[in-house]
Amino acid sequence: MRLSRYFLPTLREDPAEAEVISHKLMLRAGMIRRLASGIYSFLPLGLRVLRKVERIVREEMDKAGALEVLLPLVQPAELWQETGRWDKFGKELLRFKDRKDHDFCLGPTHEEVITDLVRKEVRSYRDLPLILYQIATKFRDEIRPRFGLMRGREFIMKDAYSFDADEEGLNRSYELMYEAYEKIFNRCGLRFRAVLADTGAIGGDVSHEFMVLAETGEDVIASCPSCGYAANLEMAEATRRFSYPEEKEKPLQKVSTPGVKRAEEVAAFLGVPLAKLVKTLIYLVDGKPYAVLIRGDHELNEVKLRRALGAERVEMAGPEEVEKLTGAPVGFAGPIGLSRVTIIADRALEGLKNFVVGANEKDAHYVNANFSRDFKAEAFYDLRNVTEGDLCPRCGKPLTLTRGIEVGHIFKLGTKYSAAMGATFLDREGKERPLVMGCYGIGVSRTVAAAIEQNHDAQGIIWPLSLAPFHVALLTLGPQDDELMRASEALYQGLTQAGVEVLWDERDERPGVKFKDADLIGLPYKVVVGKKFKETGKVEVKPRAGEGLQLLSPEEAVNFLKEKVASQT
Repeated sequence: MRLSRYFLPTLREDPAEAEVISHKLMLRAGMIRRLASGIYSFLPLGLRVLRKVERIVREEMDKAGALEVLLPLVQPAELWQETGRWDKFGKELLRFKDRKDHDFCLGPTHEEVITDLVRKEVRSYRDLPLILYQIATKFRDEIRPRFGLMRGREFIMKDAYSFDADEEGLNRSYELMYEAYEKIFNRCGLRFRAVLADTGAIGGDVSHEFMVLAETGEDVIASCPSCGYAANLEMAEATRRFSYPEEKEKPLQKVSTPGVKRAEEVAAFLGVPLAKLVKTLIYLVDGKPYAVLIRGDHELNEVKLRRALGAERVEMAGPEEVEKLTGAPVGFAGPIGLSRVTIIADRALEGLKNFVVGANEKDAHYVNANFSRDFKAEAFYDLRNVTEGDLCPRCGKPLTLTRGIEVGHIFKLGTKYSAAMGATFLDREGKERPLVMGCYGIGVSRTVAAAIEQNHDAQGIIWPLSLAPFHVALLTLGPQDDELMRASEALYQGLTQAGVEVLWDERDERPGVKFKDADLIGLPYKVVVGKKFKETGKVEVKPRAGEGLQLLSPEEAVNFLKEKVASQT
């Protein structure tokens, strides 16, 4: 492709709207443009990368025996009402009515739709196992779209669904998809890790997330270098039991803490370690109030709270609700004398003595509070986020924390949807049983952004060869020179015929502009036809990342790049 004929509106400066590297670079490189909040148009360069990801995904899914379908974006409310998710999914589900006043939604996911399709067609165990997938647009009405394609409202996703006769079959399908995902992300040239994860709104009892490792990632991964255990922070078990020094219980004392609310401020004001302060967080758990106790230097994990209590929904109580339940404004809640809520505590508090808690009174706290003597916790659970150095739940060695970007998520759904929607089959004995399901998603457009978050420098993007929109940037330095143009034309034709995708910059621009644009869009190799060619008959071949400039004849350059592309795509 000749750059003079290509639609590539690059930008020299970072757009003010962009917050993360991938968003900045995709806008600057002319890959995407914003249409509305969380909704983007793909320009030619961006679409080429998207199609590269789709091709890899499609090839590996097909190899695994999955069959491609295409399901509607617009879904009738009746299907969601069958599973109970019409009311439970939340405001991310964009609901609307058609002209006949029927309720519909834009699909954020397709469990109901695929289950409806299969329940109408699959009758016997002979039709199983079955794995169907699609690559299609989804829509989730995110409350705060941000980070470009990383958290948009409209996005491209691959979602697959397996249907089996029993749990053993589901395990085989799950393992098949797990292996396919490893192949997909390896082929994309990404450094990634599969981790245990929460099933969230999709449901089921087992799931893994596939995380692209990047310092800018939103998610935190806890992993063990010794045994390989890895989990999303939401699911990482805090198994460490703290050994507190023996001390006698001291008399409870109320102290004045005027205007001091935050845990760090209270600890500093009273001159005690943050670990000797206990935060009392008021939550509504499926509408019921709970006081959740957690050590001052730890953070509550809401997913663990929800799972510990077997709840559908947990949310922090608002200021009015907190004052109504505790008698004090936010920042002064405590467990002593708190009679209108259920009190639960994190396991790290077991054995702690003489700690600080709120006094349920404005500008006041208690010091030397103790369990049993001053108040009672109904139960102790693992409710906190693990921290660096916590012990691995499998081998007991220290955990490390890294950051990642979720690009894939797989679930064992079991019969959650099939039982609710009457999706059954006849087994070998002629007995009717619900289908056993799995669900497997990849954020295709998010993978594009994640690849940039992992592969960039101060000059721009550094594409893995398998995802690059073009393999080579061919730069002609002196397009008015007939000799250079003839050599560039021959090189362009030779590379193209060899299966190398080339973006030929034959514009009448200064060399500095061409080099800056080439580095910005991040094609894996630059081939420069300029002064060196006139002097030696050789072109400069240089990888986008790292050292390795070579002077090669045009024929040598073609063969070299042909081999590189063949080995990495």
